[in-house]
Parts: sequence; structure tokens; C-alpha cells
Amino acid sequence: MTETATGTASGVYLIRGAAILGGDAEDLLIRGGVIAERGAGLSAKGATVIEAAGLVALPGMVDIHTHLREPGREDAETVETGTRAAALGGYTAVHAMANSNPVADTAGVVEQVHSLGRASGWVDVRPVGAVTVGLAGEQLAELGAMADSRAQVRVFSDDGICVHDPVLMRRALEYVKAFDGVVAQHAQEPRLTAGAQMNEGAVSAVLGLAGWPAVAEESIIARDVLLAQHVGSRLHVCHVSTAGSVEIVRWAKERGINVTAEVTPHHLLLTDELVRSYDPVYKVNPPLRTDADVQALRAGLADGTIDVVGTDHAPHPSEHKECEWAQAAMGMTGLETALSVVQETMIETGLMTWADFARVTSTVPAAIGRVADQGRPLDAGEPANVILVDPAARWTVDPHKMATMGRNSPFAGKELPGAVVATFFKGHPTVLDGKLNTPYRYTVDPAGAGSN
Repeated sequence: MTETATGTASGVYLIRGAAILGGDAEDLLIRGGVIAERGAGLSAKGATVIEAAGLVALPGMVDIHTHLREPGREDAETVETGTRAAALGGYTAVHAMANSNPVADTAGVVEQVHSLGRASGWVDVRPVGAVTVGLAGEQLAELGAMADSRAQVRVFSDDGICVHDPVLMRRALEYVKAFDGVVAQHAQEPRLTAGAQMNEGAVSAVLGLAGWPAVAEESIIARDVLLAQHVGSRLHVCHVSTAGSVEIVRWAKERGINVTAEVTPHHLLLTDELVRSYDPVYKVNPPLRTDADVQALRAGLADGTIDVVGTDHAPHPSEHKECEWAQAAMGMTGLETALSVVQETMIETGLMTWADFARVTSTVPAAIGRVADQGRPLDAGEPANVILVDPAARWTVDPHKMATMGRNSPFAGKELPGAVVATFFKGHPTVLDGKLNTPYRYTVDPAGAGSN
């Protein structure tokens, strides 16, 4: 017996008067898991009506970079808690990074994560496979087996650890071509960052903390775009953080190299000046950089040099962050604040529109991950992965009220704009009125057909 994707999306919902991608107000009729109609003055007998005047309708967000921690690190997060947070944040799909315990470097582990995601039912969970066995950087993991598994892995990454051996990186890039995969690189030359605690610059010099130079990131990106060009493969650069990295990616794209890049919400807003507080909540990999880097990242996202926003949602147990700086874990939560931070830094500054937002948070990340039914237009016949956003809302971040188990939000106490009012996953409302509703439930097909 195998699961089908028919699920419980049998309800009929009429969304009235939402601004589609921030444009004209229209109605959306959702029936049977798809957008049945789009237009003005729609009606449907027995439909649940959602009055959406003043709200923006967007395709469900897709995170290319999420740490769900399960299996093995359930003290930090589980697939259940992480995907609840994702749904509340407006996501309908997330890519779960491989640095679990055991590492997601075999078909068995990625299928376990895939199954946990389906059992939870809040979003589509797409496992990311490790590039190397145990993230050790010594031999390639079972890339083909993971690609052929029920999880159908298409993104591979040792995130948290750089694939620093150029020969191994070349082999990985060559291997994934066979199934249209992509290698997502954590760009960090380890010999240049040994003992590093924060961005190398004026602030690190004043604080006496070992610096993390921009060149440690930029040198790996430069190497890898050339490798990708050489073998004709797809490369994705995780969490770009420096102005120099933006220029290298821009250079590569101008030459037709098949490279994509992501930026995190926190790198769009926060700078290394915050480290003066010695608050470990601001300790992250790659580190917070300078204001000049932040401005370059925003410009790069606006002009398309940087393709997507990836949260790098990295929850940690409190004891791993509430300690002295040198001993604290690196990472920040982000699933429930990403939309608001991007609204503040990119939309309210005039750098992007809501249509641009949909491109960098949904359409392009779905394309990078080869997730066919996500990031689709809000048109009749398309899968009903839809969110409704109130752009006029203001809210104050309280990590203790979030669905994620991680309390390590760098935005705690900060007022942010925008709020997710509703999330529809496969036509089912997982979030209504800004609160969790019920998960989508897959059905079991006794005929054994349709594993996805």
C-alpha cells in the first residue's frame, strides 16, 4: 500500500478580493486541491468564503535551506515542529538539510525524512542529500540512490561544512548531471576560518575576536563556478554574505555559468555591529557582515544576481546559545520571520514588488529544487499552494510564542511588518486567521498506485 497525493483537499474555498501578487483584486476558487477559477465576482455553492480585501495573495513560499534536525537531534527541532513553523511563516515546501544524526547520506535516511514530512502534513518536505559520506568530505555519498529513492532528492549539500576538496567537488558536480541534480555549496575555506568567531573587520579588531575573512567565502565560490563551467553542471551557492561574493556570482552569470545563489533574511538586515553586545544569538555561519555587505546583498537580490531567499533556519537548544560567545552554537531561526524581514528590507525600501517577492521566495527556489507542483502561477488549473498576507500588519517577535522549538531568533523584541493570514497547502488550509488549523492528510491507496 502506498500513499497518494489526493489527500483531504476536498473542501471548497472562495477567496474574495485578494490582491494577486500585490496587483489587482480578484477572487480565487479552490476546489479539489487546485485553483478551479480566478476572476471577479466568483461564487460557488457551499464554499467556505474568505474575505481577503486588503490582503495579498501569493504562491506558497519554498525554502531551499531549512534545518529540521530530525532524525537524531530532536532536542533542537523535529519535522513536526519545524513544519508547523514553516506553515505559519507562509511556506508550503521546505528543503531539509542533511546534517541530521544519522546524516542524510543514504536512501534510507532521506526516505525517513520524507515519510516524517508526509506524516506531519503541514508542508511538502524535500530532503537534501549529503554530498559526502558523514559530511566528512572524503568520499561521495549515495547520490544516485538518494535521487532514485521515494524522496527523489535533487539537491545535495554538506551545509555547515564546505566540500573543500576540489577533486571531490568536481566529481559531485559531474555525478548529479545524470539526474538533473544540483550541488548546494557551503562556501567556506576551512583553513582561512580556523578559530574564527565573527566577521573579520573593524569590529572584530576592537572586540579581540578571531576574524572570519570575506575571502574565505569568495575564494570557494570563485573556484566552484569555474568547476561548474568546466563540467557543465548546476551549482547553487548557499547563504551568500559578502559584497565580493555578489560580484563573483554576477561575473559567473554574465558568462553563462549555471549558478544560482541564495541570501538569508538575517544577512539582509543585520550587521556585525550587533556582535558588540556579545549576545550569542548573533553568532551565525557565515557571520553577520558589514553594512556595505548588507547593501550589496539587497542590490544583488533586487537585480537577480542573487536568485532566492533561503532562511537557513537553524534552531538550537537554549543551552547551546545561552552561554559564552566562544562556546555558543552558530545559527538562527528564520521560518516564521522571513516574510516580514524581506518585506521590511526589500519591499518597503522600494527595491522589490510583491511579484518579485514571489519570484525569490517561491518560483525560483521551486525550480532550483525541481519541485514541480510548487511555485506555480495563481491561475486556474494550478495546484492550490497559496498564502494570504496582510502587508499592513505589524507584530513584535516573541520567540517563546513561535511554533519552532528554537528560541534563538535574532529578531526577538523587534517590530516587523507583514503577517501571514492563511496558508493553503494542496488546497487545504493549514493556517487560518494567522493560526494553525489542521494538517493536510495523505490517503492510502489500497491499489498501491501513485507513491507521490
